[in-house]
Amino acid sequence: MDQPSETKLKYRLLTGPDDKAFCERVSKALEEGYELYGSPSITFNGEKCIVAQAIVLSPAPFPKLT
Repeated sequence: MDQPSETKLKYRLLTGPDDKAFCERVSKALEEGYELYGSPSITFNGEKCIVAQAIVLSPAPFPKLT
């Protein structure tokens, strides 16, 4: 979910079916600089498992003073 004209959100909650596509979305967010925040959640909606994972944008490191 790229946001070219906007700054990235500091916090996101990814949700969806517990499948490969969800894992790929989480992996992509990690590659974009997000970090996992807390434990994942899972529930059953009567048909399939639905998962959720909170992620936060990693703060930029402070520049070193010379």
